[in-house]
Amino acid sequence: MNTRWTTVLAVLVTVTGLAACGSDPDTTASSTTVAEGAGGVAAALPAAELTLVAYSTPQEAYDQITEAFTETPQGRNITFAKSYGSSGDQSRAVVSGLTADVVAFALEPDMARLVKEGLVAEDWNADEHKGMVTESLSVFVVRKGNPERIKAWADLVKPGVEVVTPNPFTSGGARWNVMAAYGQASAGDKVEADGVSYLEKLFANVAVQDDSARKSLQTFTSGKGDVLLAYENEAIFAQRKGQAIDYVVPDDTILIENPVAVTSSSKHPEQAKAFVEYLQGPEAQTIFAKNGYRPVLDGVKAPYDFSPPSGLFDITTFGTWADVTKRFFDPAGSVMADVERKIGISVG
Repeated sequence: MNTRWTTVLAVLVTVTGLAACGSDPDTTASSTTVAEGAGGVAAALPAAELTLVAYSTPQEAYDQITEAFTETPQGRNITFAKSYGSSGDQSRAVVSGLTADVVAFALEPDMARLVKEGLVAEDWNADEHKGMVTESLSVFVVRKGNPERIKAWADLVKPGVEVVTPNPFTSGGARWNVMAAYGQASAGDKVEADGVSYLEKLFANVAVQDDSARKSLQTFTSGKGDVLLAYENEAIFAQRKGQAIDYVVPDDTILIENPVAVTSSSKHPEQAKAFVEYLQGPEAQTIFAKNGYRPVLDGVKAPYDFSPPSGLFDITTFGTWADVTKRFFDPAGSVMADVERKIGISVG
C-alpha cells in the first residue's frame, strides 16, 4: 500500500513555513523569461484574455496556476477563459474551431492532431522538456484499507473483481492505462500474445467505461467498482479531498507525460508563450507537485517522494505514439477495437 502522500504532506508543511520566511529559492523564484523593465523587474505583458483548452484531470492545478500567473508582474494584465474535458474530445474540438491560445492534453497524439491541421507548430516540442509540462504514473486506486487486497496486475483479472477505467477511444488517461497493462503483461512488448490476452481478461472485468479520467474517478468514489485504473495524481487528488481511498503503485507501470503548446491561431502569441514558459518554471511546477503531478523541472522534485518504481517503462517501449495509436487504438481495426467488440462495446 502506498503511504508516501502522508510524507509529502508533512514535507509541504515544512516547505510552506520556509517559503513564509523567504528562504525557499524554488518557490520564491519567478519564471520571468519575458522582457524586463527598469531595475530588473519583469515588464507587464499587454492586456489580453488567453483561452486555455485542457484535459479534465488537472483542472484544479490549472485554476491555481492561472490565478498565480495573474499575480506576477508579467501576468498582471492577463485574464483567462478555460475549457476542460476529455483529452481526445478537447483536441478534436480545437480542430473543429474551438478557440484556444494554449492547449494542454493528456498525451502526445492529441497534440499531433493539431500539428497535422496546422494549429500547432511542428517544433512545439523543441524545448528542454520536449514540450511536456507534467508527468505521472498509472496506478491502482482501491477502497480505504484495500479490502480486496489488490497488490499486482494479476489481481485485476481475478474472477469477480470489478475494474473501472475510462474508454480508450475518448480518454487519454485510458490509453495510458491500456499501455501500462499491456506493457507489464507482454514483458515490454516481447510477448505480444500475452499482452493481448491480459487486456482481454482485464476489460472483461471492467464495469464502467466513462469518457474521461475525471468522470471515472467520480464513478469510483461514488461506490462503483473494486479498483480504479488512474493517474497517480488523481489518487492523490482524491485523498486530499477526503475520499476514503488508498492507492497502489505497481512495480511495473508506465511513465505518463503530458504535453502543452501555444496554438498557431493564437491572437496573443507573446502572452501565450510567456504563460507556457511560466508553466514550466518553478512556481507553476511547485503547484503541479502539490496537486500530485510529477514535475518536469528537476529542481522542484526534491521535497516530494516521487521516486520511480522498479519496472518503470515509457511509451517508446512500443515505438512512437503514431505506431501505438494505429496498432492499439484505430477504431477501424486494432488491438483495443477487437478487445472492446468482444465485450459488446461500440468503438464508432
